[in-house]
Amino acid sequence: MLELAILGLLKERAMHGYQLKKRLADTLGSFWQVSYGSLYPTLKRLQAQSAVEMVFPREDVGRRKNVYRVTAKGEEMFAELLERVGQEAAEDNGFSVRLAFFRYLKPETRIRLLERRRTFLEGRGSTLKESLREYRERIDGYTLSLMKHELDATESDIRWLEDLIKSEQRQVERPLRRSRAARIAQRERA
Repeated sequence: MLELAILGLLKERAMHGYQLKKRLADTLGSFWQVSYGSLYPTLKRLQAQSAVEMVFPREDVGRRKNVYRVTAKGEEMFAELLERVGQEAAEDNGFSVRLAFFRYLKPETRIRLLERRRTFLEGRGSTLKESLREYRERIDGYTLSLMKHELDATESDIRWLEDLIKSEQRQVERPLRRSRAARIAQRERA
């Protein structure tokens, strides 16, 4: 996941490690904490794979900073990682990272990822409901409240995903309607 996040941010603009860590925290901080101990080894690995390269800005006076930018190979790697629709794409961190870069995906792929996430959360919701039924009488009020809160949050996320899916489906249907209308208008003129 860190590779995907780094490549996605470097796709937007070249950055040095500190800027990259700050952008990761700003973009994904509520979902995921990244340390320099994981950031720099990942950058080094991506550099060894020719997915990122270092550039040295001319205006840099004084201590030189290692500025990284994504390469053409890194762009391909980013697209491949982003479009993966496996189980990790539905899990919390995997989904959040992908959502941050949804603008780079086709609407059909976004719909698939949103539906996969919804299915994942529906499973989580079912498990929570079952646990609430099973343990309701045997757990204290605080734990019960925490479980209910988690269920409420999960159900809220499902509703949010359903809204996103409907919005994406409208985007996919809009060009289809226009092309149908154009064909009908063309037949009427003929």
